[in-house]
Amino acid sequence: MRNEIYQEVMKIDFKEITKDDKKIFDKYLGLTYHENSAFNFTNFYMWRKYYNSRWAIEDDVLFVKYGDKFLQPFCADAQIDDAVKKIVDAYKENPAEYIFINAEKNFVEKLGSEFEILPQRNRFDYVYNTQDLINLSGRKYHRAKNLINAFRSLYPTAEYISDFTDEVKKLCVDCLNIWYTEHDLTEYPALPFERGAILELLDDFNLFNIKGGAIILAGKVVAFSLGEQINSDTAVIHIEKADFDVKGAYAVINQKFAQTWKDLPFINREEDLGIAGVRAAKESYKPVKMIEKFHVKLSKE
Repeated sequence: MRNEIYQEVMKIDFKEITKDDKKIFDKYLGLTYHENSAFNFTNFYMWRKYYNSRWAIEDDVLFVKYGDKFLQPFCADAQIDDAVKKIVDAYKENPAEYIFINAEKNFVEKLGSEFEILPQRNRFDYVYNTQDLINLSGRKYHRAKNLINAFRSLYPTAEYISDFTDEVKKLCVDCLNIWYTEHDLTEYPALPFERGAILELLDDFNLFNIKGGAIILAGKVVAFSLGEQINSDTAVIHIEKADFDVKGAYAVINQKFAQTWKDLPFINREEDLGIAGVRAAKESYKPVKMIEKFHVKLSKE
């Protein structure tokens, strides 16, 4: 029976992700509530080349693979058990290091004792109260407020805009190019892929249903951010870039762009990837919850 199921899975036509697939992904991702910042079409499309992503629909289930590793299946709750069984049977015939990667807590809690669940702290998402990021009330935001005040004092002519015209997009590309020349791309292999992904988002802004914000200073973009609503109560910040030489630019774009989502309770600012400076920055804004993610192995028999 296992071999029959395996053959059925292997006959699935896994294919590359294209822009034309957005409606299909949106349909299946919308069947259940997801908090994982990666579980939206924009993120899947952005990182498809880096992760060698493939997808397929079988028995009304969306299967997504990163190389030889599966993500949790995307489907109605009633179909989860059958979808997991298919993946397990295929995995046993052709095992990888993990059977599932970056799975959500509410998914792994449904798995049985035959699975080993491994938390991935570097992949946990930081989620904040939107109003906290907007108002920055209290002593805990003292540093952020100081940076914003310094920015206002040093750059009184700076302007925040949310209308991403073609000219603004071009200025964002200029800002992006400067940002990448100031970073060692060999230290973080994902950065070249990220650059290409940002260019694609800017090139097809409306398709991805994202929103943006930018700070203009002396005719240049010195900071910009891109994000979207990912579920009924949360927005995710896909991209945030700023000129390090412009003091307070990161703090200002963080606060200003948060106002875009003032009607939603939460903002997900994604993971820190274990980078010490990124972790310190994200922790300084006092997240109200962390979205846990897990890799999954089959338990040793």
